[in-house]
Amino acid sequence: MNLFPPASCPRLVVKIGSALLVDPDGGVRRDWLEGIAADIAERVQAGQQVAVVSSGAIALGARRLNLPKGGRASLEDAQAAAATGQIALSQVWAEVLAANGLTAAQMLVTLDDLEDRRRYLNAAATLGRLLSLGVVPIINENDSVATAEIRFGDNDRLAARVAQAADANGVVLLSDIDGLYDRNPALPGAEHIAQVTQIDARIEGMADRGSASGMGSGGMVSKIEAARIAASAGVSLAIASGRIDRPLSADARHTIFLPEKRTRARKAWLAGRLTAKGSIAIDAGAAAALTEGRSLLAIGATAVRGMFFRGDLVTIEGPNGPIARGLAEYDAGEAQAILGTRSDDQGDILGYAPRAALVHRNHMVLL
Repeated sequence: MNLFPPASCPRLVVKIGSALLVDPDGGVRRDWLEGIAADIAERVQAGQQVAVVSSGAIALGARRLNLPKGGRASLEDAQAAAATGQIALSQVWAEVLAANGLTAAQMLVTLDDLEDRRRYLNAAATLGRLLSLGVVPIINENDSVATAEIRFGDNDRLAARVAQAADANGVVLLSDIDGLYDRNPALPGAEHIAQVTQIDARIEGMADRGSASGMGSGGMVSKIEAARIAASAGVSLAIASGRIDRPLSADARHTIFLPEKRTRARKAWLAGRLTAKGSIAIDAGAAAALTEGRSLLAIGATAVRGMFFRGDLVTIEGPNGPIARGLAEYDAGEAQAILGTRSDDQGDILGYAPRAALVHRNHMVLL
């Protein structure tokens, strides 16, 4: 248990990719899964609370329905495969965990469930209660009704968001690769990166796009994005190989992404949200003020893009790119009307007393 031991990581999220859980013919890799269940049981017995984000429903369902291309030939096939495979996935997890004296619970979510503040808090409360009862939640996207999630989503990012909701201390992404390399690991001279302290352009440039197995939806790009989401909430994230037996108890090579300092729960939720409704461009002076912890005032805003309403999430774009996210205090049309103006003039423009800021610092997080 050298990776996120229970003594230093009271709550852990483990993500398992499709290629690890399902063989190329669409059957469950039962022996391997039983090893994972034994690993989880050891950690729970040592005092660690564990949640699992498990892929595999579409692959399992495709086999049972005899669908081509692993159930991904069309959106309708993927949804049908997910609806069928989710039952099989839940059943096998319940069986292997029960053999180790553990109770499994199923949670199906979409990214939308974690974007909406109220639904996010409901999910967090459910996760917290299950974990406190010693239950192992098995979480997956609700692909039977999702659309964009099946086409573009991945369980790497979902695992990071679940870690935020569960107030976890660590995330392990078990995959078909043992971490990040400075180039495609199939190329000569590729070097393994053991630790990442900051995700910058250099780290992003190392990502090899695509899933090596062709079975899942995530590649290294999605894993780095998951690490960024986790880091914003102060959660450590590791990429480790699941191509070995008992990967959660083995002392195997991996890449760990170290987090920033722990963030207030609301700001962690804002940082991890993925669907901004629009953006506000600002000048260099406003960008500097934001880094000092100030609110975004209209005087420093230069452009409004997109259609958003008060309370919607917006991205704040500095001269060199996105620097913050926050909840808009104005509708897009109102924000457009007061761009570059001082507070004393905004009442005459809007016809009512202006609010203190376009985006208040209490509802903003720096990226």
